[in-house]
Amino acid sequence: MTRRRWIADEVSGNRAALTGDHALHLIRALRARVGEEFDVVAHGELRQAKIAKIQDQRVEFALGEAIATKPLAQITIALSVFKFDRMEWAIEKCTELGASCIVPILAQRTESHLASAAEKRVERWRRIAKQSAEQSRRTSVPEIKTPVHTKEAVTLPAEIKIILDESERDTKFSGLLTTNSSAIAVAFGPEGGWTPEELHFFHEAGWKSASLGPTILRVETASIAALAIIMSALNN
Repeated sequence: MTRRRWIADEVSGNRAALTGDHALHLIRALRARVGEEFDVVAHGELRQAKIAKIQDQRVEFALGEAIATKPLAQITIALSVFKFDRMEWAIEKCTELGASCIVPILAQRTESHLASAAEKRVERWRRIAKQSAEQSRRTSVPEIKTPVHTKEAVTLPAEIKIILDESERDTKFSGLLTTNSSAIAVAFGPEGGWTPEELHFFHEAGWKSASLGPTILRVETASIAALAIIMSALNN
């Protein structure tokens, strides 16, 4: 039977703990008991673990042997901020599919009320990413950056840097990927697309424009499609 996996909130030596609502879910919903065994991610390492102590809003584990895992490629998803309910869904699915970093972009065509409220949403996005990482049995939580403007986003480091551009007709997204790529960044524009000025910023910084096909996709759909193609190309 596959053991449930948790990502520790606190780690000290061979002890780890879940705290707050994180612990309450294990205590109340799953009726945790001392001595039960789980897998726990501690400082990015997957370990066998056994519940050693249960207190109000706190579950402590005794950590055992490390469990071998396959490292994921470094995949950065740069999402122009869009409607928050759909963006939350995109963050959840990008986490499940293996994104290692998600960067919200305040693009020139990002709606002003969304741009002004985006920074206040970051902690919620991080909670969503952590919950999704546990659900999908990942050994790491993708980093959710604070929102940046387009000029800052173009400096993101990666071996392969691709900007999805609905005006691109010749270069297909899959054609820019290689099976041994270790660091990939993909940028997704807002509703209405990138401005010519923004495309110029990206191209000057070495990003290549590509298309996912002849239809215009919503940002959340495009991000899932692109990640699925990447993971298939990398055989992860």
